[in-house]
Amino acid sequence: MDWQEIFHNIKSEHDFSEMESFLEKAYQNKTIYPDKENIYQAFDLTPLDRVKVVVLGQDPYHGPNQAHGLAFSVQPTGKFPPSLRNIYKELEADIGCQRETPHLQDWAKEGVLLLNTVLTVEAHQAHSHKNIGWEIFTDEIIKSVSRELDDVVFILWGKPAQSKIKLIDTERHHIIQSVHPSPLSAYRGFFGSKPFSKTNEYLIASGKEPINWCGGDNL
Repeated sequence: MDWQEIFHNIKSEHDFSEMESFLEKAYQNKTIYPDKENIYQAFDLTPLDRVKVVVLGQDPYHGPNQAHGLAFSVQPTGKFPPSLRNIYKELEADIGCQRETPHLQDWAKEGVLLLNTVLTVEAHQAHSHKNIGWEIFTDEIIKSVSRELDDVVFILWGKPAQSKIKLIDTERHHIIQSVHPSPLSAYRGFFGSKPFSKTNEYLIASGKEPINWCGGDNL
């Protein structure tokens, strides 16, 4: 099983024609992020058989030079988002990594599926593509990962991400959850939650290679 087969199965079970029509018009008439060719970059960089960790985000960043198809990640020239700054603070406190780039492509290549539950957004309009159909698609992706793989770590930050637990077989997979790394909530339990070391401890215990969270900031 690979992403292509899973996409095919999802599209045979659900009708996305309205969403596709909506997106076609939106990309023609408005500024939409990410660029059309990057909508599915999370899947391009993290093949199904390499998924060890799933990090769930909500929708893409809606400023210029930011979104490129990976949750929480920003293009190298983009403005550093506050949530990602807090993720990096916790990363340093947890395992001593200091990262400079806002680009998380190396995590994706390590086996971290950086999945937003909504894959597109209108410029400067957060949640503008909520409920157009993406949630149906990404719920099916989460269920497929849960069904097809074993011993995946699902990192769920904040209530919207945690609402997806019902889609995951918690007997077969490991859940790490806390409040969201946003400045509005990070001090209420994100800082000190040690998601990176806990993930690697579980992967090692499951006989898998740990994630190199520090990377070489490979772009």
